[in-house]
Amino acid sequence: MAYNKTPNNEAPELIEKVVYLNRVSKTVKGGRVMKFSALVVVGDGNGTVGYGLGKAAEVSEAIIKGIADAKKHMVKVSLDNGTIPHDITGIFGAGTVLLRRAPEGTGVIAGGAVRAVMEAVGIRNICAKCLRSNNPQNIVKATMVGLTSLRSPEQVAAIRGKSVEEIVG
Repeated sequence: MAYNKTPNNEAPELIEKVVYLNRVSKTVKGGRVMKFSALVVVGDGNGTVGYGLGKAAEVSEAIIKGIADAKKHMVKVSLDNGTIPHDITGIFGAGTVLLRRAPEGTGVIAGGAVRAVMEAVGIRNICAKCLRSNNPQNIVKATMVGLTSLRSPEQVAAIRGKSVEEIVG
């Protein structure tokens, strides 16, 4: 689902993907009380992405809360022609995600939670593998840790005090 909330079209259109919906129930004196949590990924398809968790008594309210939380926590990611600049491993809790750059035409080879993040950020060619846990929350967070720790050749050159040609080769 992609929505554009501004009437004068100033803000870019955002890609909103629900990664995981969870129903939980609490047993009380009068019976069971059902609540929902929604893990949502929001991105502009051009290198900016965020994730959020929304909890509510209704599914639609949980998704709306998750989208609002994701928009608050959006970060910029370094991209290189529709893929990532270098291979990296993202770790969060027991979730580990291996992200490998891929040549043009490969497509997104990734599982559900990682695929949602990659499509929202605008990565078109990547190979990803979830290692250890496959809990959607930890996998999304591990993917975000990996993406935020990526550095472009320009950033590495600035840190090392060299030119981009010396870094790239």
